[in-house]
Amino acid sequence: MIKKLVIVLVAFFSIQSYAQEGTASPYSFYGIGSLKFKGTVENRSMGGLSVYTDSIHVNLRNPAAYVAPNLKIWDEETRPVKFSFGASHNSLNLKTESGEAKANSTTFDYLALSVPVGRFGLGFGLVPYTSVGYKLEDSEDDVIQNRYKGEGGVNRVFLGLGYSITDKLSAGIDVNYNFGNIQNSVVKFVYDDDGNLVQYQSRESNRSDLSGLNVNLGLTYKSMINEKLELQAGLTYSPKSDLNSLNERSFATIVISANTGEEFVLNEIEADLKSQGLDETNLTLPSRLSFGAGIGEPRKWFLGAEFTTQNTSKFSNPIVSIENANFVNASNIAIGGFYIPDYISFSSYWKRVTYRAGLHFEHTGLEINNEAIREFGMSFGVGLPIGQVFSNANIGLELGRRGTTNQNLIQENFFNLNISLSLNDRWFQKLKYN
Repeated sequence: MIKKLVIVLVAFFSIQSYAQEGTASPYSFYGIGSLKFKGTVENRSMGGLSVYTDSIHVNLRNPAAYVAPNLKIWDEETRPVKFSFGASHNSLNLKTESGEAKANSTTFDYLALSVPVGRFGLGFGLVPYTSVGYKLEDSEDDVIQNRYKGEGGVNRVFLGLGYSITDKLSAGIDVNYNFGNIQNSVVKFVYDDDGNLVQYQSRESNRSDLSGLNVNLGLTYKSMINEKLELQAGLTYSPKSDLNSLNERSFATIVISANTGEEFVLNEIEADLKSQGLDETNLTLPSRLSFGAGIGEPRKWFLGAEFTTQNTSKFSNPIVSIENANFVNASNIAIGGFYIPDYISFSSYWKRVTYRAGLHFEHTGLEINNEAIREFGMSFGVGLPIGQVFSNANIGLELGRRGTTNQNLIQENFFNLNISLSLNDRWFQKLKYN
């Protein structure tokens, strides 16, 4: 069993090879991986703010946003069917007290569809929930002691329903099915009395196949407070839930190629997890609460703030214990908004573009060697109108920092490029006869 990870990196030795993974963050070692942002590029470009809702953009953070007012341009008979998908490219500069290196990953972020049904709104789609992708080594006196590798993650399929209680207040629920697997291994390096690497090394490998349901509840409220200004507010809550984890563990004797670093298995035995009661375990997903509000002029500008707290101190994973890491309650503050110079301008395309910006300050809920792992990010983006039915292409940039170099830890300076398409169409139209 993996007991301890001391992140003292001699080099960032082949993290570049993890470009195909959903993340290249060393902090994805902990828990069930790095938590992915469940939101659109529009949200991320405003610092992660999700309290703003309208009739032409999908909002994945709050299921109450599946409903919205019908469009005046369609005689207030209906609103469009909304389809959105997004992807991102992430670039990391990893820094310790002894060195630096770079890592990259390109990921699919979400695929979602929202369909209006009278006072109801239906939403469904697929998003990554967590991602694991790391390759680390720790050393003592410039001699490698252990090598850690991990990959995988948890995905989430969701089905949601929103209902317009009044013209100002809506409620909704998402039911999420989580599934995926996490694989990790640790190789213990052994040396002879002269400091030479012996021929045979030992490796422990673990795999957990995860599945389970959880729900997300939401409310949205919007109201004009005078002739120009509109107030919008939102609240979401996800109760604590459990994932079922089917676990495997093996121990192997291996030979490591001096040229490529490839591991060749000579013999391998399966651990008897059943006798320890660890072959099937429950992994606790902590509850999450988010609320925020903002004001703005419809179709012109908006500015809001949102606070999120997650009870990550209740997170548990019986199959893996790490002595120098601790989970505490996480929190996040997001501030952001947008500006549209003139959404109906005929003379200038750029006046119809949506300009977005935001900030976020996060305590990730992870403490390593008594150091809190925090994150700060700033984001910018544009929504570029395409087609004739309110569709747009969205581009977002995000700059930030996660972690610290204190206590032999890693500081990640990240740059994210996010792109998406938000497509709208009218599927339902009343037939009129003269």
